[in-house]
Amino acid sequence: MEQNHVETRCSSSTSSSKFPITIWTILTAFGVVLCFAAGLFGVYLTLPDSDYSFLKLPRTLEDLHILRDNLESYTSDYTVQVLVGYCTVYIFMQTFMIPGTVFLSLLAGSLFGVLKGVALVVFAATAGASSCYFLSNLIGRPLILSMWPDKLVFFQDQVAKRRSGLLNYMLFLRLTPALPNMFINVASPIVNVPYHTFLLATSIGLIPAAYVTVKAGITLGELQSIGDLYDIHSIGTLFLIGVASVTPTLISKKKTL
Repeated sequence: MEQNHVETRCSSSTSSSKFPITIWTILTAFGVVLCFAAGLFGVYLTLPDSDYSFLKLPRTLEDLHILRDNLESYTSDYTVQVLVGYCTVYIFMQTFMIPGTVFLSLLAGSLFGVLKGVALVVFAATAGASSCYFLSNLIGRPLILSMWPDKLVFFQDQVAKRRSGLLNYMLFLRLTPALPNMFINVASPIVNVPYHTFLLATSIGLIPAAYVTVKAGITLGELQSIGDLYDIHSIGTLFLIGVASVTPTLISKKKTL
């Protein structure tokens, strides 16, 4: 009955507006973009005069090699600026669901090593996911209804059924490719996932994948393609960790029955 109600609500919302983005949505998103741009410009002003034509979002491993080679000379002398700039770009990409953060995760490993790199990636990814969560809570409902109506109904139904073990379920989603991460970020506030649950599941659930990517960044020269990051062994390990995260909930339900 609840699922039928959700489906009815989704269909009525999507049919009531052919174009889901309002002027206020656009203005809000533009304001957030300006804040990120101001932060990056502030970092740029603190760097020495030089040729920064290499500063662009990497889209290929070749782009990443060029960026890494140039940033290595700045990282030791301008560590704070590099860290602030890195986090600002990563959070911006997560907030607006821009693909390519995997390259930044590789870059973190190459520049800072495993431990510092994983900490940096988990912090930036969690902050970006949180920013996306709050932005979606403010303006994202009509957008996600138009983009993923079926996934939204499914996710809302699953959240309602797993309310008592919601943290374990969110951990499972983060650790396995059951749903895309960007969808989880956008849909969570809409399906009433509490922020504290979202935050804890995100900060913990991102660690295994971050470790795999950051560690690969240390041997960046040996990486032939992005597809080499997640082989059968890595995917199997992440899936087993995901299953382990929901096992306590399944056991408690079985005991209740």
